Amino acid sequence: MSKSPEEEHPRTAFGWAARDKSGHLSPFHFSRRETGEKDVRFKVLYCGICHSDLHAIKNEWGSTIYPVVPGHEIVGVVTEVGSKVLKFKIGDKVGIGCLVGACHSCDNCANDLENYCTKVIFTYGGAKYHDGTVTYGGYSDTMVAEEHYIVRIPDNIPLDACAPLLCAGITVYSPLRTYFDKPGFNVGVVGLGGLGHAAVKFAKAMGIKVTVISTSPNKKKEAIDHLGTDSFLVSTDQEKMQAAMGTLDGIIDTVSAVHPLLPLIFLLKSHGKLIMVGAPDKPLELPVFPLLLGRKIVAGSCIGGMKETQEMIDFAAEHNITADIEVIPADYVNTAMERLAKADVKYRFVIDVGNTLKSSN
Repeated sequence: MSKSPEEEHPRTAFGWAARDKSGHLSPFHFSRRETGEKDVRFKVLYCGICHSDLHAIKNEWGSTIYPVVPGHEIVGVVTEVGSKVLKFKIGDKVGIGCLVGACHSCDNCANDLENYCTKVIFTYGGAKYHDGTVTYGGYSDTMVAEEHYIVRIPDNIPLDACAPLLCAGITVYSPLRTYFDKPGFNVGVVGLGGLGHAAVKFAKAMGIKVTVISTSPNKKKEAIDHLGTDSFLVSTDQEKMQAAMGTLDGIIDTVSAVHPLLPLIFLLKSHGKLIMVGAPDKPLELPVFPLLLGRKIVAGSCIGGMKETQEMIDFAAEHNITADIEVIPADYVNTAMERLAKADVKYRFVIDVGNTLKSSN
C-alpha cells in the first residue's frame, strides 16, 4: 500500500499544493528525505511564481502528478549539509532552479547540459525522484537536493529579486549566450513579461541592441525608459512591422500563448534565428517557405545546465541584474495565479515564504 505524502520521508514539510486540475492551491503537509551525504538542506525564504507553475497546477501539459507543490525559483539559507558536501556550509545563501536530478552519464550531462538529459528530474510535478517518490517544489518551508543542483547566491544580490532568475533568468540567458552574444547584434524580444524583461536586461548587459515586440502599445514607455530597450514594435502595427522586415539578427520569443510566427520570421535577416523559450499549450503554425527564402532557423531552448545557471547568477550579480518583482504573502497565491493568467503583474510574483508560510498545525 502506498504511503501518504506525510509518511514517505522522515522530515516533515509544509507548503501549498494543488490537488486537481482546478489548480486551486491550499495548505499541504508532506515530508522530505533525510539529508544525504551529498545533500544540502535549506530554509526557503522566497519562491518566484513562474508561468509554468500555472500550466502545471492545471495539468495543461498533461504530465502533472497530484498533489503538486509548485515552485522552481527557490532561494534561502543553508541549514544542514551532508558529510561529503564540499561547496556549501550552514548559513550560505543558495537557490534551486528547475532541476534536482539527471543521469550524470549521458553526453548531455558530460557537457554540463543536464537540462537536456533524457532522465532529467525536475524540481516538482510530473517527475519522480530516484527513490520513486514525487518531487515537491518551493511553495514550501524547506528544500533538500544534491549539492550539484544547488546554486550559490552572491551576497550583493537581494534574495527576493534574485529568485526569478533561477528560471526566467537562465531561460533567456542561455540562448542569448549560445546564439547572440555578439555586441552590436540586433535581437528582438517577443513579450515583455517575466521572461521578456529579464531578456532585455541580460541582452543590454551583453552589449546587444534590443527591440521589444509586443501586442501592447502601452508597454513602450516602460520598455524604453525603464528597461533601456533600443526600439519597440507593436506586432499588430502592419506598417511598422513591414518597415522592420529583415532587420533583426535574432529573436527570443518568450510568449506562452498561441500566436503567429510568420510576422516574426519576416523580421529576421537572412541566417537569422528565432529561438522559442515560451511554452504554449497548443501547437503553433510554422510556415516553411519564409525559412527557405533566407536560410532562417526556428529553434527551442529550455533553461540551462547547472554550470551555466551558476554563471548566469554570477553575471547578474556583476551587472546588478535582478527581476522586477511584486512580493506577496503565501495566502495570496491563488489570486496571484488569477492575475498571472491575465498578465497582471510587473513582472514576477515572488512569495515571501520565510515570513508568511505558516502551518496551522
